[in-house]
Amino acid sequence: MNTDLDSTIQQMAQQLQAWRRDFHQYAESGWFEFRTATLVTEELHQLGYQLQLGKEVVKADARMGLPTEEKLAEQEKRAIEQGALTQWLPHFSGGFTGIVATLDTGRPGPTLAFRVDMDALDLNEEHSCQHRPHNEGFASCNSHMMHACGHDGHTAIGLGLARILKQYEAKLSGRIKVIFQPAEEGTRGAKSMMEAGVVDDVDFFVAIHIGTGVPKGEVVCGSKNFLATTKFDVTYQGVAAHSGAKPEDGKNALIAAAHATLGLYGIPRHSEGSSRINVGVLQAGIGRNVIPDTALLKVETRGETNEINKFVYEKAMHIIEGAAKMQDVAFDIKLMGAAQSSHPSNQWVDFIYDLTKKQLPELTSIVKNRYQAAGSEDATYFMERVKERGGQATYMIFGTDLSAGHHNERFDFDENVMITAVKTLSTIALHLPEFGAKNG
Repeated sequence: MNTDLDSTIQQMAQQLQAWRRDFHQYAESGWFEFRTATLVTEELHQLGYQLQLGKEVVKADARMGLPTEEKLAEQEKRAIEQGALTQWLPHFSGGFTGIVATLDTGRPGPTLAFRVDMDALDLNEEHSCQHRPHNEGFASCNSHMMHACGHDGHTAIGLGLARILKQYEAKLSGRIKVIFQPAEEGTRGAKSMMEAGVVDDVDFFVAIHIGTGVPKGEVVCGSKNFLATTKFDVTYQGVAAHSGAKPEDGKNALIAAAHATLGLYGIPRHSEGSSRINVGVLQAGIGRNVIPDTALLKVETRGETNEINKFVYEKAMHIIEGAAKMQDVAFDIKLMGAAQSSHPSNQWVDFIYDLTKKQLPELTSIVKNRYQAAGSEDATYFMERVKERGGQATYMIFGTDLSAGHHNERFDFDENVMITAVKTLSTIALHLPEFGAKNG
């Protein structure tokens, strides 16, 4: 590791912590990242980056799981009260909370992109003496919003990386993009940015995450086994009636939803890989003596490949429609999120692996490819688009100690992992020309 670079990044530790804790305290869930986006934009503007904001990088009709206009307006007002920078807010108003910062060195070279996410979870943070953010005064002040997956750290890492890249601009070549993505939770945001073309010019791509069960000091250069997924809401609409006096006049949406739920869990597994189906929410009815006229299901399918996920999804559609016909009710399906399956580019992973082993001897372990627990990630939309257009892509994980598992109300992480991540990503950018020399 270059000792000058190492020293510069170590001096940034306090700033990384300050950014992370600020974002943590004012947690904002998907498409509500108004305050976060304005503060990130101001920092990038001060650094001198070329900025593309909001509708320039988020395709409106490709957004998934978008809150209502009323909710967006309510959360935008809340953001202003909590310190959002109003000069930048018009770019993000209405749920267009994406940012792409570009550093053009003016020297020949490829385009390298890093992706970090900014959103929190819909979760209430624990406020107790057992929880460090509460004890040290940076637990979330926003109801039902908590950074319980580390995205506050990811955003801080993105800003730290942007600062380092600017400081070492004279040693860089080509163009470097830092993509700040909204609404990763629920796999809702990446597709809209991908369809806006933000990675269409990218030759090399890296998405990151901290934690996920990887031990402290370990870096995973290419994480595999992200499942393709489709997330959707099903609404059944029937007819209410008095359950004692005139039950025959009713059309029971609750029974349709119940039949659908049981049927969905009966979808056969697939011989060519893992598949999943889950009904996470079933809500129906308004009273004991009323035939339920509405029912809501929140459903997700997953598959080891895009084809397996499609198989499960199509089976689910038949079952949902069949349940509606059984009870003579109407139904509507709303897409809420999606991600693809994707595998890292082997040559790119090999280069990062060899580079980090050589340049970052302080790491306890470097792993080329790790098969993660079978979750999903919408960064796969970016990865697949880059690969389709002839580029190379990977997903990196930076191990750290956790106080509790991801998506838990006591989640917290060792903030030193942010230094490791900034070091590693900066090193990749500074040594990228060696990849061309090695593989040319």
